[in-house]
Amino acid sequence: MIKLSGVIITYNEEEHLEKCLKSLVGVVDEIVVVDSFSTDKTPEICEAYNVVFIQNEFEGYIEQKNYALSHAKYDYILSLDGDEALSDTLQKSVLKAKEHWGFDGYYCNRLNNYCGQWIKHSDWYPDKKLRLFKKGSGEWKGINPHDRYTLKKGLKAGKLKGDLLHWIYRDYREHNIKVENFSTIAAQAYFDLGKKSSIWKILFNPTWAFFKAYFLRLGFLDGLNGFVICIQTFNVTFLKYIKLYRLHQNNK
Repeated sequence: MIKLSGVIITYNEEEHLEKCLKSLVGVVDEIVVVDSFSTDKTPEICEAYNVVFIQNEFEGYIEQKNYALSHAKYDYILSLDGDEALSDTLQKSVLKAKEHWGFDGYYCNRLNNYCGQWIKHSDWYPDKKLRLFKKGSGEWKGINPHDRYTLKKGLKAGKLKGDLLHWIYRDYREHNIKVENFSTIAAQAYFDLGKKSSIWKILFNPTWAFFKAYFLRLGFLDGLNGFVICIQTFNVTFLKYIKLYRLHQNNK
């Protein structure tokens, strides 16, 4: 059986962190937490679970996750965020993969809890994530704040049964704050990559994002929260391109 490192990045995760750590007990062979200098009880919770606790200044989700990988003792990695936990079925799937490792990495579906409701549509499920992989098989990429682990060309991924449980927002106010923050991060990341905005993108891209999430991905089946999620999908896309447009205007 392979040895597995559970790797987590955190910042003020006291609300859900214990669920995360508890779900890894008996599944992984070590837990490494890279923390961005939390000011809540995150360090104390980690101490209770005897994790390898490292503090590192946050420079971005992608950068922090790649940094965390470098501190894993074992060659096989299970990567989680502090507000995620393995379902019972996913725990069993990971244990089976440890016994019979057949791929370079494994995907699972992420199930998001929004304001107390598990969201089954709205472009949020199945929210496929590659979180179990062999070290060196790829790296964290993407455009902040949307990170993803990407396998090297030619490598193969399998699929795990069970859900990665994710407690995303406790209320609408928290979602509004994250939309504002994430759109700023995304706009700056796009600007750094040389991507451009335009009036057409400001008008069309958010509208398409809402239509795809609410109608094509059946967001209406999630009721009121499904509608709110799809409106916020519109908002974050709209704000991203508005802010990107302003960045270019201000840097002429």
